[in-house]
Amino acid sequence: GRTSRLAIEEARKKVAHLLDCQPSEIFFTSCGTESTNTIFQAAIHSLGCKHIITSPIEHHATLHSAEVLCKQFGIELQFAKHDAAGQIDYNHLEKIIIECSQKGNTFVSIMHANNEIGIVNDIERIGNFCKKEHAYFHSDMVQTVGHFPISLQKLPIDFASASAHKFHGPKGSGALYINKNVSINPYILGGGQERNMRAGTENVAGIVGFAAALNFANAEMETENEQTLQLKNYCLEKLQNAITDLTINGTVKHSLPRVISVLLPINDKSEMLQMSLDIRGIAVSGGSACSSGALGGSHVINTISATPGVPLRISFCKWNTREEVDVFVAALVDILN
Repeated sequence: GRTSRLAIEEARKKVAHLLDCQPSEIFFTSCGTESTNTIFQAAIHSLGCKHIITSPIEHHATLHSAEVLCKQFGIELQFAKHDAAGQIDYNHLEKIIIECSQKGNTFVSIMHANNEIGIVNDIERIGNFCKKEHAYFHSDMVQTVGHFPISLQKLPIDFASASAHKFHGPKGSGALYINKNVSINPYILGGGQERNMRAGTENVAGIVGFAAALNFANAEMETENEQTLQLKNYCLEKLQNAITDLTINGTVKHSLPRVISVLLPINDKSEMLQMSLDIRGIAVSGGSACSSGALGGSHVINTISATPGVPLRISFCKWNTREEVDVFVAALVDILN
């Protein structure tokens, strides 16, 4: 028992060091979704927030939490506007933060980077809006922890969610950052684990794996980002040369180096595209990886794009190669033809 406890606390210290915060500010969870749910519940029950501000293209962990809680407790819900590329209208966001904060406690949740189109938001700017108006700020940082240099101590942020599988760590292992100046009640009850913040038997192997994977990811961050960006640019060039009616979602400039989102023209071939590629051993998705196989299309693409089409999300890691991109593009062209 003592050995396991030591392993967990050493992992906590390592994660806190890598994210530049205090070990007492890191709590281990089962995933980013649980972390986000915990904070949304706390915003209502612990912090007494009467207003929630988020974005219509957030992960469903955020959107579904906001919608259910607002309906259940009569909380006002407002959405930030976006342009056609998916970038936040910061002037509109600041305006609604000011309006809501003047009426009561306000909770803002905006992701650091979008999991489908890769758009990266300026969370320091958003955090400063929130700090100025005394609003609480949470960011879903699942896409950026382990991929971007992050100093939680320097960011004007109250809460953050992270998940190990996004940086090659074990699935089912996540983390929650809670700023030391904010006090909330636990979401899961029934034990004193995680300093009374998250009851339940600890996933010791998952927690240790989270810290080890994050350590590797931070050490290799610059190299991996360069490798994936080169693959992304190569893939985009190949796709644009091969398919004339291709539409790129989002913007290439302010986006994750490892994610491409495109729209393909709708026809009898493209509607079964994911399955056809899967049969050939090529793994892509129509929206977020979490909702793979879900009906109704991508809520992100439906929000930002008026162009009809079949969305395809293509992502890379350091182990992918140009040869794999060639195989993918050739298979895509073959299926569409």
